[in-house]
Amino acid sequence: MNNASGTSVSAGQLKDTALLPSQRLATIDILRALTMVLMIFVNDLWSLKDIPGWLGHVERGADGIGLADVVFPAFLFIVGLSLPYAINARRKKGDDNWKLVQHVLLRSFALLVMGVFLVNGETYNAEATGMPRMFWNPLICVSFILIWNTYPSSWKKYIPWILRGIAIAVLLVLAIIYRGGQAENIHRFSPSWWGILGLIGWAYLMSGLITIFARNNFRIILGGWAFFCVVSMMAKAHLMPEVIMKVIPNAISGGTLTGLTMGGVLTTLIFRYFTDKGEKVKMTYTMLAFSALLIVLSVITRPYWGLAKIGATPAWLFLCSAFTILAFTALYWLADVAGKAKWFDIIKPAGTATILCYLVPYLVYGIRNFLHISLPEVLRTGGVGLVKTFLFAMLCVAVTGLLIKVGVKMKL
Repeated sequence: MNNASGTSVSAGQLKDTALLPSQRLATIDILRALTMVLMIFVNDLWSLKDIPGWLGHVERGADGIGLADVVFPAFLFIVGLSLPYAINARRKKGDDNWKLVQHVLLRSFALLVMGVFLVNGETYNAEATGMPRMFWNPLICVSFILIWNTYPSSWKKYIPWILRGIAIAVLLVLAIIYRGGQAENIHRFSPSWWGILGLIGWAYLMSGLITIFARNNFRIILGGWAFFCVVSMMAKAHLMPEVIMKVIPNAISGGTLTGLTMGGVLTTLIFRYFTDKGEKVKMTYTMLAFSALLIVLSVITRPYWGLAKIGATPAWLFLCSAFTILAFTALYWLADVAGKAKWFDIIKPAGTATILCYLVPYLVYGIRNFLHISLPEVLRTGGVGLVKTFLFAMLCVAVTGLLIKVGVKMKL
């Protein structure tokens, strides 16, 4: 790799970033918050009509992407951006590799559980289950919060465990009584697919383990990223052994999703190398060059497998990685260099309590359905509808902030 002055930056030099500072980078929290607000926004587009098609997801089989198709990969990439900071912070507190692995395993398990319960809600059959649909998501989301909340140290120790026990019991009962699908094809609770949170969980699991044992060694991280990019292409070319595709979850064996997360890890190592030396301009040139390379790779691979989120094509992996790197670099100059991080304080809860913020819309929808609230058509149409959906996203962020103030803090 060459820096802006033309001198060579060796892999060995990048390896020396093993002890990254533990301080929080405002840019990552802001980028995560913006992505979460955008995720809530695009997830609510289903409630609108007469809006531009490019805002939503491109249909299965189409070659192209809409705004909604760049949100999930950005989130995965940000997971990778955060990993070196989080792992090194825990190491600084005294965690060894085994404790770090335990943390990654438990966090991945939590994401998989939440993902599976939420995805089963998509095909929920109220009549067959014997419980109104409006109760499913609120019950499971409250249970998630009770299980993974960080309770005040002043509480008696048995109280949190009682609350967690009740929440686990609720989830088990819901899983047992659950029935989904149509009347002619009723099915029981199962991971038909892992849901957004579950897919994040699998990608986080693999990337987290690699990052732990790589100890920020640039060669290993670069190799891990390149490996999953190649796996992505092999999977789309049907060159992967069928047994691997069947046994290993697609979020890993498909290569694309883990490639996005590993791209974030790689970007952080490059970013820290230059910024630790105070070479912000060289860092920017390197990020621009990396983004350009990714865009070229997207253009090269698109004719073979298309550009699509549904199908997780390599071109989608490369292009969305480039978009996220460019957004990260621009925000770094604005928030951390120019000191404008306070501009984004209004959405801060979405960046620091992201999983909680992701669950809030399910709670709001549940309350709306319970109270039988229905907005007039004018508020669900065209530009007015888009304003409504944006305000809904901001409402969810505000509710997240209120929950944080009353002591809700999910340990994830």
